[in-house]
Amino acid sequence: MKTYESICIGVPEILLPRRGIDMTKWAVIACDQYTSEPEYWQKVRQEVGDEPSTLNLVYPEVYLNAGDKDERISRIRANMADYMKKDLFEPISGFVYLERTVGERVRKGIMVCLDLEQYDFRKGSSSLIRATEGTILDRIPPRVKIREGALVELPHIMVLIDDPEDRVVGRLAGSKDKLSKIYDFELMLGSGHLTGYRVQDSGMEQGVIEGLKSLADTAGFVKKYDLPASTPVLLYAMGDGNHSLATAKTIWENAKEKAADKAAIMQSPLRYALVELTNLHDEALVFEPIHRVLFELSSGVDFDAECRSHFKAGVDLDKAHGLDDMQRRIDEQTGPTHEVGLIDADGFRMLAVHQPESNLPVGTIQGLLDKLVSEGKVREIDYVHGTDSVCQLGMKSRNLGVYLPAMKKEDLFKTVILDGALPRKTFSMGEAWEKRFYVEARKIGSVK
Repeated sequence: MKTYESICIGVPEILLPRRGIDMTKWAVIACDQYTSEPEYWQKVRQEVGDEPSTLNLVYPEVYLNAGDKDERISRIRANMADYMKKDLFEPISGFVYLERTVGERVRKGIMVCLDLEQYDFRKGSSSLIRATEGTILDRIPPRVKIREGALVELPHIMVLIDDPEDRVVGRLAGSKDKLSKIYDFELMLGSGHLTGYRVQDSGMEQGVIEGLKSLADTAGFVKKYDLPASTPVLLYAMGDGNHSLATAKTIWENAKEKAADKAAIMQSPLRYALVELTNLHDEALVFEPIHRVLFELSSGVDFDAECRSHFKAGVDLDKAHGLDDMQRRIDEQTGPTHEVGLIDADGFRMLAVHQPESNLPVGTIQGLLDKLVSEGKVREIDYVHGTDSVCQLGMKSRNLGVYLPAMKKEDLFKTVILDGALPRKTFSMGEAWEKRFYVEARKIGSVK
């Protein structure tokens, strides 16, 4: 694989489904979506039937707590080997430029490999590739178990670059009529359209590389964000798939530690991860909040009393006049007070925290929610995308939905540079149905 180590880039060797395979059935949404809605994944299974599909190669996280976890992982391994032996993949080399139509918007991206040697998801990281939100360490081991020993990787990872002049992705978007189209199809269950183009021209490849190098220039970087000259460059910020990339990093570090030949291991495909690179300033890229749902509050737990006890500086709790009123008040809030919406079987309410210690409402409320789980006062928390989901789930008996505002995407890079990772699950790039679908794969193991 051709690599550009100074900017962490590898030109990928990609596996695409063999021609003739039904692409709509092949591509399924990221495995970490609809984690509290098994009916969605049942619809996907019905849509796919017995046809070749990435559904058979990934582990939908709605089933992470199922009793047949080991059997599911074994089936995934067997399916990967079967697909390889049956030549259901066709290899291509080079970047892939893609366009995802979501509603009336078209989101653009480039499939590349990122060098995990230059990624550090730990708090306080100064690496070229960084996490944008806190990594939940206990979520990594089950994902390692799924990925470790896999023959192929299928990414739902989206990584952001802060490129206001659109010098990277825009180079390919403006020349797509010169690129060969490699897929063009409707995504299942109303999730839009996806088109991909192969980048074979060396000049176009170099244009992408030069654009990334310009973003990595130290002088330009510190000037853009008004930083001290010694500030380490942040070139790539995680958008979606933070825990997937952290899992790939963990496996890579484990492989290095176990390797007898320390030089040879550096050429391993495990060193890199296949991701979609997207411009933060893409007009179709919308930052949506990630809401919270508390499942099964224990009998006798008074959430209002828990709020008053936890937030010593004082809170206000009052009713909202329906969903629209709650959304307006949350989404338009200004000033030092942090407000979040509360949704339960009785309707919609507002929680206002007057002297929050966090910079964002999500950080203010998360400490209380974690405390309730640790004290056994709620069974679990799930993180959901979209107003419909948080309302439907929050209104169920003994549940509570927490509606949060979105953050401004323009603030992301400088916030991460100055303050480090944001509170976990702070933002989502679009709602659940807009998330990345599995299409491309990359070989990371060998059939035995």
